[in-house]
Amino acid sequence: MSKFAATLALAAALLSGAAVAEPAKPTIVFVHGAFADSSSWNGVVAQLQKDGYTAVAVANPLRSVSDDARLVSDVLTGIDGPVVLVGHSYGGQVISAAANGHANVKSLVYVAAFAPEAGESVAELSGKFPGGTLGEALAPPVRLADGGVDLSIDQAKFHAQFAHDVPAGEAALMAVAQRPITEAALTEKAGEPAWKALPSYFVYGDGDRNIPAQALAFMAERAGSRRTVVVEGASHVVMISQPRTVAELIVEAAR
Repeated sequence: MSKFAATLALAAALLSGAAVAEPAKPTIVFVHGAFADSSSWNGVVAQLQKDGYTAVAVANPLRSVSDDARLVSDVLTGIDGPVVLVGHSYGGQVISAAANGHANVKSLVYVAAFAPEAGESVAELSGKFPGGTLGEALAPPVRLADGGVDLSIDQAKFHAQFAHDVPAGEAALMAVAQRPITEAALTEKAGEPAWKALPSYFVYGDGDRNIPAQALAFMAERAGSRRTVVVEGASHVVMISQPRTVAELIVEAAR
């Protein structure tokens, strides 16, 4: 077929309403933070599935930044096609490391999440600005056989500290199911962050008591956030209390 004939055939197909394939939608990979688990993304995932997105919620071990990031990196290696990587809280530091070296990761979404610069830790960033009350809400630490320490939130204080905009009954179940994090993970220094090379998006509540809103705003601005959504009064688990808002930002990052 001549080039001219091929062009006419393509034009005829377009005029006749023949379908033109759209680019594949990115897979959305979620990484939860401390004192939460993968189910914390359920409301957001439900919204995205309605829009035809595939989602993977990684079970973050919360043992160390390097080990946790290595696990997420392994998950990314097994995914064909583009990816939007989403992290909550400490999970923000994990995605900042895990995305490095993965050309299929197209954007990062930080949900009430840390976005450390190289050499910073989440513990350091938590205390950089006033307003956080996490230290006062922690349960007695659990001493580990390897000499480390596991930290969790006192169940009686969990609702007020972590999820004040979630119904009390739901927050009570979350408190029981919370995943502890090692003290070492919170004090481990960040390496070179992927947000320096990738488009980043931020969403958080100005009622966050784990990470002060001022700290979240600072990190979003420093990372050159393409769009920052601040939800009035929302807690640290904005993805649970405001799943549609979080899902809409992820869709924007995916496009």
